[in-house]
Amino acid sequence: MMKKKIVFVCVHNSSRSQMAEGILRHLYPESYEVFSAGTVPTKLHPLADAAMREVGIDISGQKSKGLDAFAGTVFDLAVTVCGPMAACPYVAGAKETVHREFDDPAEAGDIETFRRVRDEIFGWIREAFRNPDELPKSPPIPLHLS
Repeated sequence: MMKKKIVFVCVHNSSRSQMAEGILRHLYPESYEVFSAGTVPTKLHPLADAAMREVGIDISGQKSKGLDAFAGTVFDLAVTVCGPMAACPYVAGAKETVHREFDDPAEAGDIETFRRVRDEIFGWIREAFRNPDELPKSPPIPLHLS
């Protein structure tokens, strides 16, 4: 079976997308080739690393990268994990894109928030990616007619 290429994207590629990359790689290594990137990459947040170590996943070797690092790469799926979808980047080269909003734990800056967001991401990935033949889809956006 050919592994599907997945990229998780947020703004700084320091917390949410890094944790998502580590979790998907940990849960389903045989099914996915996993990456993460940001529009304004900074560095891996130390509390993201600490929260992941608590559940036995080491992301300390992951580095923040910009989307430009993947120019020319074709992804089966791009997952934006930033705040409101309007603030999330467009990922060129993705066959499909889904949005899954998670709070930015770096804004709170405490380990409890990192744990909560880690657990939310973990639960969603466990469910959404369990079958590589059915990649997750974004929920429909409700129409508000005036």
